[in-house]
Amino acid sequence: MSWRDRGLVLAVRPHGETAVILELLTREHGRHLGIVHGGRSRRRAPVLQPGNEVEANWRARLDAHLGTYAVEPLRTRAGDVLGDPLRLSALTAVCALAAFVLPEREAVPGFQARTEALADALADGEGWLRDYVFWEMALLEEAGIGLDLSACAAGGGANDLAYVSPRTGRAVSRAAAGDWASRLLPLPAILLGGPATLEDALAALEVTGHFLERRLAPMLGDRPLPPARARLVAALRREIG
Repeated sequence: MSWRDRGLVLAVRPHGETAVILELLTREHGRHLGIVHGGRSRRRAPVLQPGNEVEANWRARLDAHLGTYAVEPLRTRAGDVLGDPLRLSALTAVCALAAFVLPEREAVPGFQARTEALADALADGEGWLRDYVFWEMALLEEAGIGLDLSACAAGGGANDLAYVSPRTGRAVSRAAAGDWASRLLPLPAILLGGPATLEDALAALEVTGHFLERRLAPMLGDRPLPPARARLVAALRREIG
């Protein structure tokens, strides 16, 4: 059994004395693991960093086996963000969350393309803040718990939307919220097409974080969210001051 594909490095963990288990988000085979012999060497370790893109050749005796990877570098994005703690935190969070949420060996071509585009934006340093916020929205949708912010859940149309129901993930207008407003999540303007300020991005991540923690994590065996996401939120707070 063998195939060749391009993939985004999501995670790497030691295996034996010199090998690693490499986790990729590939274009045609989804999230897929394999062993890289000698992956801890000085030559290969810099290539196998989260956020980098590689050309991977996977081989195994049977399809159900873990198999082995032979990889060649295509784009080393990790080096592009090393000097920017905020972008580095965001790229690390993307890889950790994708590894946490996506099913193994199930192709997700649309989401993979979106993730690759976000990784490019982070490496280039242009327009990534809005892209990251909506990437988390897309991740929730990929997991089957997407948010509906198109109209008021109470039937008030799309006017004056100001909150999100923490239970249903639907938008609620200011008028419809009434005395329940304190129990709802504030709806940041960025999620309705507003500007991508640091403050609004942080507020949006509070919304998506609620559903990642309270809805998605329980579905995945009640595991805690990857610490990389909390580090991104902390980095945003520091940036805002």
